[in-house]
Amino acid sequence: MAGFAITDLGLSHFRSHRLARLSFDGRPVALIGPNGAGKTNILEAVSLLSPGRGLRRAGADDLSRKPESLGWKITANLNSKNAAHEVETGADAGQTRHVRIDGKLATQVSLARITRVLWLVPAMDRLWIEAAEGRRRFLDRMTLSFAPDHAEAVLGYEKAMRDRNRLLKDQVHDAHWYRALEVRMVETATQIDSNRNDTLARLRTAQHDCDTSFPTAELTITNPEPIADLAQALAENRRRDMAAGRTLTGPHRADLQGVYADKGVAADQCSTGEQKALLISLILANARALAADIGAAPIILLDEVAAHLDTQRRAALYDEICALGAQAIMTGTEAALFDSLGPRAQCFQVTESANQSQTEEIQL
Repeated sequence: MAGFAITDLGLSHFRSHRLARLSFDGRPVALIGPNGAGKTNILEAVSLLSPGRGLRRAGADDLSRKPESLGWKITANLNSKNAAHEVETGADAGQTRHVRIDGKLATQVSLARITRVLWLVPAMDRLWIEAAEGRRRFLDRMTLSFAPDHAEAVLGYEKAMRDRNRLLKDQVHDAHWYRALEVRMVETATQIDSNRNDTLARLRTAQHDCDTSFPTAELTITNPEPIADLAQALAENRRRDMAAGRTLTGPHRADLQGVYADKGVAADQCSTGEQKALLISLILANARALAADIGAAPIILLDEVAAHLDTQRRAALYDEICALGAQAIMTGTEAALFDSLGPRAQCFQVTESANQSQTEEIQL
């Protein structure tokens, strides 16, 4: 099955890369090199071909190569199902990020309509044991891969909530000021909740219908109040929210809970290795569900994932990626971590010299 794929990637003054150009042929890609050479920076650049702040959630100014701080630019030729697109994103020094698709200015949300990018990075390894915010963000990234308009619903909800929070902090008691904002919050919250639950249903199907070496995760969403009762809850709790200075009910307070299905053990009680395997399982399930849903596998970014898997599971991961037809871009410190891929993958050596990253294609 053909998937979304980058054929050419260019970086200009991005992180440690002063100027880089990589050509991909659609196969999985292994980026090898020592820590600090700039491998993850390439993954981050690819993640910025989708909406949002990328896999590190960095601000536009933080992405510019130091010490020049001239701004930065990423360009890509992208195969998107049956179409090809030229994509550019970047920011001049001190400016906000821009996006161009086929030479025309576009919104970040537009990127979700021409590609799908999933990622797993070491910072996500503690997903199950840290704050709910990270799990919501993880869930919303998966949801966005199925429903590109999910970002607009989230932004709409957050804007209305910020305006409501401003009224709360200003101790405004007049109900008329709240009603229009709360109607907007309920409308967008209903869409957000529906999108999230639809995503979980798709993931369940993708996990249960596939023979995989990775464990199945049973997922549920918990909300402080049922979304169906949100309008009443917002109206009744204005005084409580005013005392807190913020809105305490809504999808922004939801949490994602996971259970290791075969063991019946909550994800936050699993071993570190089991938690990592559950995350990989969800990324693969997301990719399979997308391929079944839209007929194209997503681009998958896996940072240092191979080092945490034994030889058998590494081989199983690579086999599943190749069976999907997905362009996966993976990093590792040693070529031996990708031995079982052999000629099924491209390989690039990433090195650093004089505070500048360099890339060179080599044989795996």
